[in-house]
Amino acid sequence: MQKYLKGTTTLAFICKDGVVVGSDTRSTMGFLISDKKSKKIYNIDDRMALTTAGLVGDNVTLVRIMKAQTALSRLEKKPLTIKGAANLLSNILYSRRSFPFMVQLVLAGYDSEPHVYELAAVGGMSEKSVSATGSGSPTAYGVLEAEYSDGMSMEDGIKLATKAVKSAMERDAASGNHIDVVTVTKDGYTEVPQETIKEILKSLE
Repeated sequence: MQKYLKGTTTLAFICKDGVVVGSDTRSTMGFLISDKKSKKIYNIDDRMALTTAGLVGDNVTLVRIMKAQTALSRLEKKPLTIKGAANLLSNILYSRRSFPFMVQLVLAGYDSEPHVYELAAVGGMSEKSVSATGSGSPTAYGVLEAEYSDGMSMEDGIKLATKAVKSAMERDAASGNHIDVVTVTKDGYTEVPQETIKEILKSLE
C-alpha cells in the first residue's frame, strides 16, 4: 500500500552560471512527521535536476521513468535538452489526466544555458526564472521575490535558496527538519555540502 506522504517546500531559480535548487527534507502523513530525511531533489541526468512535491509513490515512479528516458537518449546519441525533457515529462503527465499523478514538479538544468520548468499534475508546463512548489511555497516566494535578481552569482543563489527554505520551514508545519541545496552548471550536478548550509544558517541567526 502506497504511503500517503505530502507537504514540502521545493524551489529552483536561474543564476548567472546555472541553476540553484533547494528543498526541505520533511514528509508528513496527516499530522504525523513520517520522514525527517526525505529526498526531494533528484539527479535525472548529468546536468538535470527534478524537484518533487506530492505523493511519494507517484514522484518516485516519474523519477524512474525520466532517468530511464534520459539514459536511453544518451545511448542513442541524442541527449535530451532541458526543454525536451520537460516536454516529455509534460506528455507523460497529460497521458494520465483521467487518473493523474498527484504531483507538482520542477525540472531545472543546464544545456547551452540554464532553464527552469514548472509542471502541474495534468501536464501544464511553464518556463520560469524562479519557481517554488509545495505547501511552503507561499512563504518561500515571499523571500525569493524580495531578494532574487537576474544574473546573481551561484554563491549568492545558494545563500538565497537556503534562506527561502528556512523561512518556509518556520511558517509551514509540513516543511522542516533539514535543507538540501543543489547546483547545476555546465560542469554538472553538485550537491552543496551540509557544512556549507549550516554556515549559511548560522549567519542568518
